[in-house]
Amino acid sequence: MSDTDTDQEPETPVVPLTAPREGVPSVVSTPDEFASVAARLAAGTGPISVDTERASGFKYSQRAYLVQLRRTGSGSFLLDPIPHPEALTPIIDVMTGPQWILHAADQDLPCLRELGFVCENLFDTELAGRLLNVPKVNLAAMVAEFLHLGLAKGHGAADWSRRPLPDDWLNYAALDVEVLVELRDAVSASLRETGRDQWALEEFAAVLARPPAEPKTDRWRRTSGIHGLKAARQLATVRELWSAREEIARRRDIAPGRILPDSAIVHAATTSPKSVAELTALPVFGGPRQRRQASTWLAAIDRARTLPEAELPPKKSPQTGVPPINRWEPKHPVAAARAHAVRPAVKELAESIGVPAENLLAPSVVRDFCWFGLTDGVDVAARLTELGARPWQVGLAAEAIEQALDPPASGPATTSD
Repeated sequence: MSDTDTDQEPETPVVPLTAPREGVPSVVSTPDEFASVAARLAAGTGPISVDTERASGFKYSQRAYLVQLRRTGSGSFLLDPIPHPEALTPIIDVMTGPQWILHAADQDLPCLRELGFVCENLFDTELAGRLLNVPKVNLAAMVAEFLHLGLAKGHGAADWSRRPLPDDWLNYAALDVEVLVELRDAVSASLRETGRDQWALEEFAAVLARPPAEPKTDRWRRTSGIHGLKAARQLATVRELWSAREEIARRRDIAPGRILPDSAIVHAATTSPKSVAELTALPVFGGPRQRRQASTWLAAIDRARTLPEAELPPKKSPQTGVPPINRWEPKHPVAAARAHAVRPAVKELAESIGVPAENLLAPSVVRDFCWFGLTDGVDVAARLTELGARPWQVGLAAEAIEQALDPPASGPATTSD
């Protein structure tokens, strides 16, 4: 052993966590079983660990196909909400009030709300890890970091709509809530030690108060490979095929990419087949499943082919709201100057205190601040608050931004036109 080796602190070994301590619970799915779960949860104490499994990549919807719960004194539960979602009410009632522990709550809260669950008190272990500047914040990494346990992973991207669910999938699902209470306790201690516990409280409250995201416009423009198309008629073909695929996917609750891959849409837009024979001669469209939909796809292509010029989509999506920062120069020099001053200041401050820049101030807050600037009687702190920054963020960032804007660049963005 070298002298260097003797000076190093020994690493705490990671103990594999391969199965729940009380075994894998049975999946419950009936009203009577839900009532029993509710009674057992009510008899428990402390926060409730919560997780969900969806079927992203397999289904169109983002519904929860399995809900995992665990509470001290109650044990763990695996709920199948699909057969009787209306019978979840007793569980929902018990869970309204106690703190929920979630990892990456933004991923799970929407589908839980869809089922009627109401979270009033949140602890997000993933978000807390970001505030602590933990290098890797996935659940397995944080369990290893704080609890020195090796969490078995591997089925997160599976088709959880499958029935019955395989035993190893259920084992994986139960493990996801097995040590969330212990993880919360360890992370909470670190937040207190670093003086960041109030940061976390404000961030958790913001997650719960955040409204649902507005639907994106022109979603068809996100088709992979579309940037290689130049002609407006080709873009119209992509739009029509995308819309036809979307309708089928929604009706059948199948992920759009499993109905027709993006590559096939772009290829059809490039070649513009004029008959079923020409269409089915293309890759993908010649398969048995696509042949059955050939008339639907060809009708979409024909609609695009016959659109009047005035109804063809523009080559670029019409700009709404604040444009991306990289497009501000030279038309918006005032806003660009603010961005050149503010963004490095925020980044430097984030690095100095050890927190990701996007958690110190959301990129949208920085962008909007730089775009709109200050108005008479409004200082930096007030403007940041108006834009949605939390008190802890304002307290840290306002002074650094003021110094970066000395003298302050006031007023909204202007153009050089």
